[in-house]
Order: sequence, then C-alpha cells, then structure tokens
Amino acid sequence: MKKALLTLSALALCLAAGNTLAKDYKELRFGVDPSYAPFESKAADGSLVGFDIDLGNAICAELKVKCRWVESDFDGMVPGLKANKFDGVISSMTVTPAREKVIDFSDELFSGPTALVFKKGAGMSADPASLKGKTVGYEQGTIQEAYAKAVLDKAGVKTQAYQNQDQVYADLISGRLDASIQDMLQAELGFLKSPQGAGYEVSQPVDSELLPSKTAVGIKKGNSELKALLNKGIKALHDDGTYADIQKKHFGDLNLYSGK
Repeated sequence: MKKALLTLSALALCLAAGNTLAKDYKELRFGVDPSYAPFESKAADGSLVGFDIDLGNAICAELKVKCRWVESDFDGMVPGLKANKFDGVISSMTVTPAREKVIDFSDELFSGPTALVFKKGAGMSADPASLKGKTVGYEQGTIQEAYAKAVLDKAGVKTQAYQNQDQVYADLISGRLDASIQDMLQAELGFLKSPQGAGYEVSQPVDSELLPSKTAVGIKKGNSELKALLNKGIKALHDDGTYADIQKKHFGDLNLYSGK
C-alpha cells in the first residue's frame, strides 16, 4: 500500500510539473524560411520582415512571450519540429493530409492558391499540357513539389527541385527554367513586384486537390497545450483588429482569411 501511495504521489508530481511546463512558455521558437516575400524575407539590414513575421510577433505579444525566429530550409521544417529545433513553424506552411499524419496544426493563418510564373507571351498556362517539354522549378518540401511529381512529371514536364524560392527565381531569370510554381500571392506580390519580375506573368490558379490553400502554424504532434495557446493568440488578433491591420499593411484590401 505504501509503495502504491508513493507511486501515485510521484505520478501526481510528474503531472503537476508537466502542466506547469505546458502553461509556462516564456519564449516561442518559430521556424521560418525567409525566401518567400511578402510572407517572409530579409530586409537590407538582415532583419526578418513579412506578413508571417508580423503575425508571429503579434501572437507572441498577445501571449506575452518572447518570439525567437529560427531560419531553416523549408524541407527541414518537419524534421526540425520533431527534433525540437523550434516549437512551431510560421512559414507559409499549408495544411495537407500528409503533413497532418506527422505534425499538428493551429487554426488557420491565411489561405491562398498556387500558380505558375513564366515570361509574358510564352504561351504557357495552368494547364499541364501547355508545359509539356518545358522545365518547371519548385521549392523542396512544398505542396508544389507534390503536385510537380504527381502531375507535371507525368504530363511530360521536366521538373527541378531547389532548396529555397530565391534559387528558383534565380534560375527562372537566368533562363535555366521556363516556369516556376509557387503560392500565387507570393508570386504576384513578391517576385512580380521586384525589378527582375517585370517581364513575367502569373497564371490562373492551378486547380488540384494536391494544392490545398489553408495555411497554419505547424506544431509537433500531440502538443495540445501549445496548439490551444496559439489558437488563443490567433483568435485574439482577429478579435482586437490586429490581424486586419497586419493584412492591410501587406496586402491592402485583399482578404487572405477564409474564416474556416
């Protein structure tokens, strides 16, 4: 009986400690790939800027915790979560069934479609048939990679993987790629707004079940306490108008939030 009581006491202490730790975040470490303006990129002084960056910092401010950003290639985000390199991923990460098998997600941050970028007048479109014999680049670890392998490769398109989106655009500009595939808003408001993007255009959205639009904070599987904490912060941003202010700052009157 004494042994049982001691065991129960030890268990109670462990549970209490676990609950304390779960509620006692002093700092949140967010993984980010800063090659995806206007969502996340680096300013001339090396500081991180963008819609996702402002959202993450606002969530931390709402929760009264310190924000620490940890840079990573996008295809290292899920392994990084599993290895505890960061607590969450705020880097335009789309919610997909495949990802939900290995990590959890917060409530929605924003939604956006996928599109292709190519030179004006190139005669290409979102239809894979128009890309046959062409070379299309994508960022590793993205939903666009899954689409490229499952659809474009089978349609006679040559596809090429890159570590980050900046590398994709560099080869598009140099002529090594005929087109690139990425988030539509990123292409329109990031690449096309840059001097290098002046001679390029964006296709209509690519329609495929492999390209969902909902984006959220990626979290290590089973961390329900952090999920609840982040959802609390996200809700507060909507309730007090902070989300609307950040959205207007980066996208004007465009509404990125589907409300689902």
